[in-house]
Amino acid sequence: MPIVTIQVTREGSGPGRSSVTSEEKARLIAGASQLLLDVLNKPLAATFVVIEEVELDNWGWGGLPVPEYRKRRAAG
Repeated sequence: MPIVTIQVTREGSGPGRSSVTSEEKARLIAGASQLLLDVLNKPLAATFVVIEEVELDNWGWGGLPVPEYRKRRAAG
């Protein structure tokens, strides 16, 4: 029984969005499940996919919270 966890930031997938849409989540679940079927021959009915949306302030990159990292990167 494979369990796949997908983590995404809670900032959406496009301008003006604050989260990943239900349709996008469904596609992620279907795609991850299909990948395990294709590569490891794991049946779809035995595969669990968990999508975790994490607040942007709870992510770090380059030793900084992501918003600060992006701000510094944009400033050059």
